[in-house]
Amino acid sequence: MPDPRIRPLEIGPTEDESALRIRWGDEHVSIYRPRYLRLHCPCAGCVEEMTGRRLLNPDTVPADVYPLAIHYVGRYALLFQWSDGHATGIYSYELLRSICPCGECGSAG
Repeated sequence: MPDPRIRPLEIGPTEDESALRIRWGDEHVSIYRPRYLRLHCPCAGCVEEMTGRRLLNPDTVPADVYPLAIHYVGRYALLFQWSDGHATGIYSYELLRSICPCGECGSAG
């Protein structure tokens, strides 16, 4: 049985549609602002594959970046098509949970 911490029960926009809201299997709710997600893109163009070093320069990501589309990748991830033209990062549910920016999770970096 999959870990409920990384099994989303609901995925959708926040009430004001300014962020992505995920309610996880353990009932924890994560709220992700678009730019925060874009800056955490895990693709090979944004993260060096061998070292894990971030290649993406935050100054190149517009403050008002937003997803044009969000696609499910199997039962394990989301793929965002961003307004800045980027669309190659596959955000696994495990990654999304690990970067939850809430105070309880402590990943606000």
